[in-house]
Amino acid sequence: MVIISSLSFPPESAKEMAKIFLSPALPKIPEFIDRKGPYVNATISDGVFLTAFWELENSKLAEAMDFIGNYYATFFGVQGFKYEIKPFFHVEEALKMIGMG
Repeated sequence: MVIISSLSFPPESAKEMAKIFLSPALPKIPEFIDRKGPYVNATISDGVFLTAFWELENSKLAEAMDFIGNYYATFFGVQGFKYEIKPFFHVEEALKMIGMG
């Protein structure tokens, strides 16, 4: 499965976000999660957007959601910071959830 996270912030918060992102105090990603990204897109008018893909085993979903939430909590207090965390299952897994697989 994969968890897709998105975060955004205004251009004027970019340096503060970068300082936190580069900080040794940022939580270390557990070995059971394989993060791809973050990938960055930015515009002067809309701000900065980051997306990351967190790959893991289904059995680790609760633990991963807890970790990612705490990871992004490190950025709380940064002006205009917003985030979203969404788990996505493979189609075969989703079909099993509805008794079709």
